[in-house]
Amino acid sequence: MTSRDSSTPDRTALTLFAWLWVGLPLAYGLYELIRKAAQLFSG
Repeated sequence: MTSRDSSTPDRTALTLFAWLWVGLPLAYGLYELIRKAAQLFSG
């Protein structure tokens, strides 16, 4: 381990939280879009 590695903070948890913060609403929005598009075109 170098001195540079020890000075950088571990941001794994923050990165994971940020991806979940953005990814979960995006996934839900895409799910609703596909569900409503299927209703629109099926009848």
